[in-house]
Amino acid sequence: MKDSWTKEEAKKIFFTSDTHFGHTNILKYCNRPFKNIVEHNKTIIENWNRVVPQDGIVFHLGDVGLGDKRHICSTLDKLNGKIYLIIGNHDWRNILKYYTERFEECVLEADIKIDGQHIILNHYPLLCYAGAYHKPATWQLYGHVHSGPLSPNGLDNTRLAMCFPQQYDVGVDNNDFTPVSFEQLKDIIKNREHESRLHNQA
Repeated sequence: MKDSWTKEEAKKIFFTSDTHFGHTNILKYCNRPFKNIVEHNKTIIENWNRVVPQDGIVFHLGDVGLGDKRHICSTLDKLNGKIYLIIGNHDWRNILKYYTERFEECVLEADIKIDGQHIILNHYPLLCYAGAYHKPATWQLYGHVHSGPLSPNGLDNTRLAMCFPQQYDVGVDNNDFTPVSFEQLKDIIKNREHESRLHNQA
């Protein structure tokens, strides 16, 4: 994986996590608003292809899917863009055994720059990391925790309150079941940093 992406490439870069294609129990665990796993998968595929162009670049931060490998393969074949996988805890069994050819690369963590913005990609939120106190601060994008307006209160919620404002959960539960673009993230993190400053001044 190259470590630097240009301003032009940045326009086509997206992030997502925890799609859990084929994982029926995720509907219950995370209170996902779908009648069944077929509707769940269909919606995420449609949302993905609505925002990601054919020549797009997607960093998937783990937990792609669980279940029948043929079904997951056919699901991945329907998705636009080149996909780089940051391996999640549910990816070891199936993804690394059967689906590595569906991704540009599969890595545990990535340390990249997009249009000059330093970003660390990991399946998990990190308590501390290099660059968190730099100006401009290094971003850290993650998944795993299934935060979001519909998700039940999880065991990690109190820990998430300790995150820096430039850390963000790109998982589908937190982003309307849709990949989030680099351009969107610039606004999201700018707003989070502003809110953090206001809170610290209060």
